[in-house]
Amino acid sequence: MSPHTGPRARTRVRATTRDADAMAVIAFVLGLVGLLVMNLLLGPVAVVLGALALRRRTTRPARAQLAIALGLTDVLVLACLVAADGTWSWSLT
Repeated sequence: MSPHTGPRARTRVRATTRDADAMAVIAFVLGLVGLLVMNLLLGPVAVVLGALALRRRTTRPARAQLAIALGLTDVLVLACLVAADGTWSWSLT
């Protein structure tokens, strides 16, 4: 029996898949929250986690891709806010 096909290898693959799935979900949530607060921080984190989840072969690739899109949108929203009023924060007045 090859050392790469034993129970430890299967457990390692399942753990990696679970980690990638968790990254995809966390990236998605951070991308959503980033639309409202802390765009500068949460947007890039969502992009990086979404890309890592895709690279680690998540079983939720659509969620990871959406997280990347939301992260990029976070940065775009921040750029629009900065261009509109010249500040790095939300302003209601």
